[in-house]
Amino acid sequence: MRVATLILLALLAVVHAELWFGKGSVPRVMTLRSDLEAQQKANSMAETRNQQLAAEVRDLEEGLEMVEEKARTELGMVKPDEIYVQMTSQLPQMSPQPAASQP
Repeated sequence: MRVATLILLALLAVVHAELWFGKGSVPRVMTLRSDLEAQQKANSMAETRNQQLAAEVRDLEEGLEMVEEKARTELGMVKPDEIYVQMTSQLPQMSPQPAASQP
């Protein structure tokens, strides 16, 4: 009876040690779960970007409007007989005029 108890305790210790320090240990599983979550987030972002690029490719294949828009915005191109006007969002600040002295 005593030997059986010692053997069972030894097996319990081995199983418990394997649970915490072995190949499939609890800390390792937690690390793998966090890695999986990060990878799924990266995959989701990449999928969104791929969909945007696919839509852009479709637009480029279907018509010249997208090509013209890209040429205008990214390269600053204009059509013949067009005038390019650039608007700034800030207005120039006026310097205050000195008040006229009153006699």
